[in-house]
Amino acid sequence: MIMTGIGWALLAPIFVMSAVFAIETALGLWPLRARPAGAASRQPRVAVIVPAHDEETGITATIAALLGDLPSGGRLLVVADNCSDLTAAMALRAGADVIERHDPGARGKGYALAFARDHLSADPPDVAIVIDADCRISAGGLRRLAEIALAGDRPVQASYLMTPQPEAGPMVQLSGFAFLVKNLIRQRGLARIGAPAILTGSGMAFPWPIFAQAPLATSDIVEDLRLGIALARRGQSPLFVDDVTILSDPSSAGGTLAQRRRWEHGFLATAGHAVPPLLMSGQWGTTWLGLHLLVPPLALLMMINSLILFVLAIIVGRGGPIPPLFVLSGLLAITLLLVGAVWTHARDQIRAATLLRVPLYMLWKLPIYLSGITRRERHWIRTRRD
Repeated sequence: MIMTGIGWALLAPIFVMSAVFAIETALGLWPLRARPAGAASRQPRVAVIVPAHDEETGITATIAALLGDLPSGGRLLVVADNCSDLTAAMALRAGADVIERHDPGARGKGYALAFARDHLSADPPDVAIVIDADCRISAGGLRRLAEIALAGDRPVQASYLMTPQPEAGPMVQLSGFAFLVKNLIRQRGLARIGAPAILTGSGMAFPWPIFAQAPLATSDIVEDLRLGIALARRGQSPLFVDDVTILSDPSSAGGTLAQRRRWEHGFLATAGHAVPPLLMSGQWGTTWLGLHLLVPPLALLMMINSLILFVLAIIVGRGGPIPPLFVLSGLLAITLLLVGAVWTHARDQIRAATLLRVPLYMLWKLPIYLSGITRRERHWIRTRRD
C-alpha cells in the first residue's frame, strides 16, 4: 500500500503535464478560423522594427522582403544593436531607417526594442511590429497583423516556424519539428481553449499604446516569453494568428543546441516564477496559461515520462500495475499525437528514418537539462547562422 501511494504521488504531476500537452496538441492539429480584421476608417500607420546584432550577411535580403510587404506609409526601422560589423551601413544602403545603439553592458533584444520605442515616440505609429533580422514573413502578413492588433486592441503573435529542411541533419530536423509543435500546434490549442498566446519573438504586433507601456528594457534571455506573461496579467493577452507565417532558417546542429540551451534554460526559470501567480489568478485564460507553463519542453517531457515509468515499474511492481499503466497510457497518447502532427504538418520537414532517432534526440538534449542544474544559461547569445 505504501509503495502504491508513492506511485500515485509520483504520477500526479506528470499526469497533469501530459494531460495539458495532449489537450493542447489535440486541439491544435487543424487551423483556426480566420480572425476578422475589422473595418478600419483608415489604413493603420505601421512601424516594423528589426533588432539586428551583427547581421551584415543577411540584413539586405531581409529588408528587401519587408519593404516589398510594407503597407503604404509604413516605416522600416533597423536597430543596429552593439554591432561590430557593417550591419548599419548595409541596412541603410538597402533602404531602411537605421539607428545604432552601443551599450555592451546592456545586451539583448529587449534593450534594442526599448531604444526603438524611444526613437519612434516623437511620431508614433498606430502599430509596432517586431521581425527578427533572419526572418521572412508571408505575403500580406504585415498589413494583416497590424489590422488584427488594432481591431482587437491587443498584441498579436504570428506563427513563427523554422524553414523545413529535410536534407539537414536529423537533430536539426527534430528540433524544427519540436519548434513547430510549440509555436504552431500548441498555440492553436491555447487559442481554442481561450488562453493567451505565447509571444515567441518574431512576428509580434502591438498597438502603440500597449507597446509604449510594455516592460521592454530587460536582459532576460527569454524576454519575449516574459513580456507576453506580463501583458496577459495586465489584461492585454496576446492573440495568436496562424494564417500569418514567419520563417527562419535553422542553424547547424551546434548552433541549434546552443539556441535551445538558451531558450529552454530561460523557459524553465521563467515558468518557475510565473506559474504560481497565474494559477491563482482566478481567470480561466491566465490559469490555463499557468498550466501551459508547467509543461516542460517536449524532449524533457518525454524523458520525465520514461523515467517515471521505469521508477514506478520497480517500486509499485508488487502493489499493482495501475500507476505504471497510467504513465504508459500518457506516453502512448503523446506519441500518437506527435505522429498525427508529423502527418498533418511536417511530412516536408522530417524524413521517415529520422523518427527512429527520437531516442538519440532526447540524449542529444540531455546535456541542456543537466547544465541547467550546474551552470544555467543567464546571458543572451546570438545564434550562429550557417
